[in-house]
Amino acid sequence: MITIVILSELERDAESFLQFKRAMGHPYKRGAFEIDRFLRFLVQHWGEEDSIPLAEAIQRWCGRRPGRKAVTLANEFGVIRQLCLHRRRRDPTSYVPEHSWAPVKESTFFPYIFSQDEIRRILAVASAHQGHFMWASMLRRLVLVLYCTGLRLGEAVRLKMTDVDLERGTLTIRDSKRRTRIVPMQDDLVGELRCYIDDRRQILIDQHCADPEALFVRRNGSPLTIASASDAIRRILRRLGIKSAQGRVGARPYEFRHAFAVHRLTMWAQEGVDIHAKLPWLSAYLGHQNILGTEVYLKATPQLLELASSRFEQHLRGARQPQ
Repeated sequence: MITIVILSELERDAESFLQFKRAMGHPYKRGAFEIDRFLRFLVQHWGEEDSIPLAEAIQRWCGRRPGRKAVTLANEFGVIRQLCLHRRRRDPTSYVPEHSWAPVKESTFFPYIFSQDEIRRILAVASAHQGHFMWASMLRRLVLVLYCTGLRLGEAVRLKMTDVDLERGTLTIRDSKRRTRIVPMQDDLVGELRCYIDDRRQILIDQHCADPEALFVRRNGSPLTIASASDAIRRILRRLGIKSAQGRVGARPYEFRHAFAVHRLTMWAQEGVDIHAKLPWLSAYLGHQNILGTEVYLKATPQLLELASSRFEQHLRGARQPQ
């Protein structure tokens, strides 16, 4: 049975679908963006008053730009398929496309893993930074928090002074991915933050401004933003040749989180620890929704794979020894 819709009907369904998602606690900004693009595509090809064959419309939408990455297509398609499923709640006969149209469910993106030498070089440049808004003391501690705790960049930037407990050595990450978690810090990072907070206090005195409550502030005393933090880190990566001079390819600020996870797993492997037994701990520390998000790091570095291979070979040799 062919499902025929008109644009005004589909727009009402789209609004109902977005209200449903947001009522469940999802901001769903990316999904709303994709739905808006889909509706504008329909206007362009069918017009606002024409009857639209839904299956054909979705097929043409998916094929509008040949050569796209499979994961990009799958993400866009997934939003439209969810909209179709939502429509089916009102009309059980309404069309829903098959998963096979865009079967990729997992990104094949492979993260850049900073080496420990690269981390030291990044810290050296950050510690000597002289900018109009970004200042060395703040930028150094931001990089240290990102690398030493594995926080997402947004989580670090959004930290408030009240989220920092230097006596207990913890950071409270509030309402990230709809949950709150407490992240312990080692003593050396606590010491770094003590020094930074003293510098921060002096900045606010010099600028004659009220405390903005944000942990990380710019030189003028205003709260650090994700955009300015990301831009400053990218400039450092480009200066060191870790990232190309132009374009989006190469290492990103998010890579500190990947480096934290991989370096921690590598250290456990070198110590002979059962990595799989530790994965739930690392998953909870990173704030992953489940352990599947953490297992990807097991294949993220040749060194870790080499250690695993060596340990497995030693295990086999021991098993072959005569009794």
